[in-house]
Amino acid sequence: MRGEEQVSEPTEEQEPSTGAAFFGTEVRVWRLHAGLSQRELGLKANYGQQYVAKVEAGERLASPEFADACDRIFGTPGTFARLRKRASQHGYPEWFIPYLQSERQATGISNYSCLLVMGMLQTPEYARAVFRAVHPRASANEIDAKVERRLRRREVMEKDSPPLLWCILNEACLRTVVGGPEVMAAQFAHLLKTAESPHITLQVLPFAVGVPPAAETFTLLTFDEGPSVAYADTVMAGHLIDSPEAVANATATYDRLRASALPPGQSLSMIRSVMEEYTR
Repeated sequence: MRGEEQVSEPTEEQEPSTGAAFFGTEVRVWRLHAGLSQRELGLKANYGQQYVAKVEAGERLASPEFADACDRIFGTPGTFARLRKRASQHGYPEWFIPYLQSERQATGISNYSCLLVMGMLQTPEYARAVFRAVHPRASANEIDAKVERRLRRREVMEKDSPPLLWCILNEACLRTVVGGPEVMAAQFAHLLKTAESPHITLQVLPFAVGVPPAAETFTLLTFDEGPSVAYADTVMAGHLIDSPEAVANATATYDRLRASALPPGQSLSMIRSVMEEYTR
């Protein structure tokens, strides 16, 4: 073992607060047991020392490829791959995990956001402001953990074959000030950049439409095989719905929302225009 690093059993107070931190702790323990430095582990796994350091510090959740490399290097077939999968769900409410599992398998994600920008498309600053408003008594570390978990959902769109993400934003999402003008401007700049992807389409449902076809946020997930499902947010929790009748009704509602919303090009122009209002 390297003399400059010591392995210590974590106490209850030291228990990692995020899935990334939990995974990182296990990587460090096994690396030290194998007598490897961070640089040596990185070389064997085809990653840089800085990457290994960030994984061990819990600053980022390791990639599936890194987890597979750890299993190869440490001789633990499938262990780190399974640990990473579990770590990616660590800290999420129990009722949200079924949706996360479905989201990762979906070939199509159709979302209607009636007040706040969809979580997967939020910037860290926007997400932090949302969580701070919803959880005013949470500590800074707890808020940071919530933000990290939300940003982790972007991995779905970073796959080799990502799903088609279609998001309809009620104009209220553009007008509700979250975190202040600078945060809003940065959030809209992120949306405009995101919309450059061929896998992502954004539309805005303007106030001028009048009463919208839906009054609440919901998401539809479609798959290569198997029926579609719907997910609805409520004040207390979210609900994954697989009733064929309910899903069919939600699909019809989404079609009406899509027809009422501005075309994608006009939608991006509106987002850009409102962004300029926040930068004056």
